Amino acid sequence: MSLFQSRPALRWLVPTSAAVVVLGGGAAIGTLAAASEPNLPPRDAAQLLVDLQTARLDGLSGTVLQRADLGLPPALETLAGNSSELAALATGRHTLRVWYAGPDQARIALVGTLGETDVIRNGSDAWVWSSQKKEAVHYKLDPGKKDESPELPGGLPATPEEAADKALAAIDPTTEVRVGRSATIAGRDAYELILAPRDKASLVEEIRIAIDAEEKVPLRFEVFAEGVEEPAFEVAFTQVDFNRPAPEQFVFNPPPGTKVTESDAKGAGPDGGPFGGHRPDGESAEPGTAPEQRPETRTVGTGWTTVLVGTMPESAPGAPGTPGAGGEPGTDLAQLAGMLDQFPAVSGDWGSGRLFSTHLFNVLLTDDGRVIGGLVTPERLYEVAAQTK
Repeated sequence: MSLFQSRPALRWLVPTSAAVVVLGGGAAIGTLAAASEPNLPPRDAAQLLVDLQTARLDGLSGTVLQRADLGLPPALETLAGNSSELAALATGRHTLRVWYAGPDQARIALVGTLGETDVIRNGSDAWVWSSQKKEAVHYKLDPGKKDESPELPGGLPATPEEAADKALAAIDPTTEVRVGRSATIAGRDAYELILAPRDKASLVEEIRIAIDAEEKVPLRFEVFAEGVEEPAFEVAFTQVDFNRPAPEQFVFNPPPGTKVTESDAKGAGPDGGPFGGHRPDGESAEPGTAPEQRPETRTVGTGWTTVLVGTMPESAPGAPGTPGAGGEPGTDLAQLAGMLDQFPAVSGDWGSGRLFSTHLFNVLLTDDGRVIGGLVTPERLYEVAAQTK
């Protein structure tokens, strides 16, 4: 769990004695005071950004509600729901318990209807445990590397802090920053900081971060898509305690009957382990694929309109027509391949393909095997497709 390490967002801020902040592009950030209940002392956007930058957190524990409503087609909603517990975080509502006592002591428990999945970091030891599968993967980590702990798949944030870190890293001259209305989150008073893209090619309308008025850490993080009233993604504390958790919270002893797999920091355990291929060193890979089989991904552009460009692997366990790990059919990918014909056909000077759309992102699947996606309009994807032919 990465909590309040170096924040690149501040390199764009130039505070003045009048508390007016100028972004690198010359656009002034509003100095609107937080309003409504609770009645908090006014703080402008610059002050709230500095609060986030300088906050120091010794420990916390709490319950987090994560909710995603991306506007997925019904068939993909079902596919996501049938995936592993952690992969299914991309849709629906989920409850997590979190404990944090420093960069090398953190625990996240995803509570499900049939059990729970825990991610635990304690010094040089990291564990991923599934109570339902009765499986655990043990990683031996380098104590000097504070960011080696496994994370949720696909970069999904487990806490408002992690989500805010990702959002603040995207602040650049194309970002409008202002103060919203104060709120009460998990029984605590909070300011609201709003980030919004100036580039109309982005599908994000705004990001709202509720910041604890005393501890200066995020309590709620919301992403709103253009033209949609409810947040497309939300992660928020429903209960939080800022006391340092007891050391025993981070000690994991596999219950009797648990299958334990030993894995170094470069691997993900058999079949990718409960993470479905996410690895502690931060590199994602399809479960069981050799390095030469993994599709390469690169980025085009920066900030809000960044686009990912990759290719579908020609053959990989789980791909249509090939067996998954252990020889079983690649059910999820085979189902996904069968759904492609349901997506609208599109074409242009870049070629032809299928367009997969949600409230918050678009993905272009070209007939020549490229996968191009981002939190952007289809027109932005077509532009990148033409550039990367």
